[in-house]
Order: sequence, then C-alpha cells, then structure tokens
Amino acid sequence: MDAVHKDKPNLKPIVRIASSRSLLLACAILAGLSVPVCAQQTGTGTPVVVQPGAPGQPTRKLPPSTRGALPPGSPKNVEFMQRMIMHHAQAVEMTALIDSRTQNKELRLLGARISKSQSDEVAFMKRWLEARGEPISPPMPSMMHMPGMDMSNHSMLMPGMLTAKQMEALKKAQGAEFDQLFLDGMIQHHRGALVMVRELFDNPGAGQDAELFSFATDVDSGQRAEIRIMQTILREKSLEENHE
Repeated sequence: MDAVHKDKPNLKPIVRIASSRSLLLACAILAGLSVPVCAQQTGTGTPVVVQPGAPGQPTRKLPPSTRGALPPGSPKNVEFMQRMIMHHAQAVEMTALIDSRTQNKELRLLGARISKSQSDEVAFMKRWLEARGEPISPPMPSMMHMPGMDMSNHSMLMPGMLTAKQMEALKKAQGAEFDQLFLDGMIQHHRGALVMVRELFDNPGAGQDAELFSFATDVDSGQRAEIRIMQTILREKSLEENHE
C-alpha cells in the first residue's frame, strides 16, 4: 500500500514503530535483510514516519498526518472480481449436490476442497470490492435487456460456466452418472476461470493491484492443480470400467 500525502504523491511504503523496544527489534530484522529503512521514536512518544530515499538519496521525515491510500484501480480489476464472484458461486452450487448424489470418496473430498476454497475466495473478493467502494454485482449488460434474451442464463457472460441445461442434468443424475457429469462440468468450469485470469492480465494496466495479482495467480495455479486431480479421477474411473 502506498503512503500518500497531499504534497507528496506516489510515496514509497512507510514503517511505523510504536515503542523503542519494537524499534530495536524492527531495526535488527531489517538490518539482517539489508533493507535500508527504519522508523524513529521521539521523546514525546510521537512516531516519526520515514520515507526511504531512492538509491544514493537520504530518507525523509514525513508529517505524522501522512496516511496510506489504495493504489489507483483499473475498471478491469473491478469487473474481474465481480464476475469471478458469480463464477465461483456456481462451483459452490455444484459441490453442494455431491453429498446426496454420490458415495465416491475421492469426489467428496475434492468437492469439500473446492467448496471451502471458493467460498473463502468469494469472501475475499467481496471485501476487496467493498474496500474500494465498488458494488458486489456487475451492472447488467445492455444486451441482456434486448427482447428475447434469457435473463436467467448468465453463463453466456462467464467462460466455462455450465448452462441451465447442464445444471439440470447434473441435479437429476445419481451415482456413476453424476460423477462423470460433475467431473466433466467442473473441469469445464475451472478452465473458464483460467480464461478469465488470462483475459485480466491481457488488459493493459489491469492486474497490477498487489492483492488482486496475488489472488488471480493463486486462482490460476489452484484451479490448474484441481483440473489435474479431476483428470486423474476420470482416467482411473475409465480404467475400472474397462476391467469390468
């Protein structure tokens, strides 16, 4: 997070130390890491805010009123988070069907993993949007208001999302049939999330927010790993069926 003062925009990160004891500990750690920045404590107990200088330049003391501010945002960042919330919601809906439709232990464990991780990510994305004063849901595109458009089918907006027909088939399936439809559908769903991450980073200026960058790369690596798990389950399932 950048430190911003009305007279000094785009300042580098700052460090505050509240006590002399904390100051000594922080300086020792920073010295060990070769980081040329520290904070000072005045005799009055007022912390001194220090801005590290550029290489070869001295540090500067900033007024105690200096406050941090979020970096400039990109509309594509907001759009990505809003759409990914909707995308994750369908994955959680799919995993909620598992307990009543299959006894496959591997699928149950995988479903619990997906449900937990994506529910946690939805909570993070909502906090990220709220911190920036952005709505949780994206505005409805103008095309959705055209005569004859199915307002309930949001899958046309999200890569990989299951259609209403696919979701209905999944809800009606049981046992081995459910396992197959779930795995095929979730692989499709995860691949769609990878497309969304790629589209984010393909937009100039998007994906540069530190929190969002970390989140998007985690989504990419996590869902790639889960795709490999699901593909392995499908291969083992196919081998078992061939031996029967």
